[in-house]
Amino acid sequence: MTKSDLINAVAESTGLTKKDTEKVISSVISNITSALVSGEKVQIVGFGTFETRDRKEREGRNPSNGKPMTIPASRVPAFKAGKSLKDAVAK
Repeated sequence: MTKSDLINAVAESTGLTKKDTEKVISSVISNITSALVSGEKVQIVGFGTFETRDRKEREGRNPSNGKPMTIPASRVPAFKAGKSLKDAVAK
């Protein structure tokens, strides 16, 4: 499902216009992103938790030439599905 598909589905199920629905979905994504950038967790009960995780510096290989290289430490976004979402998908 693309963002456009999501907007269409939400607009249809809520009765909102597609334009209003796009504003709401874009705002939700923007607010989740802002929270993660500032180091906060975003918990949506019944859905899951968005958070950031720190990756340590590690050794890897350059895929183009196979030579060893150091992959720098970084902070990455992560999502942990909630129990309700896990149960719904498992059925």
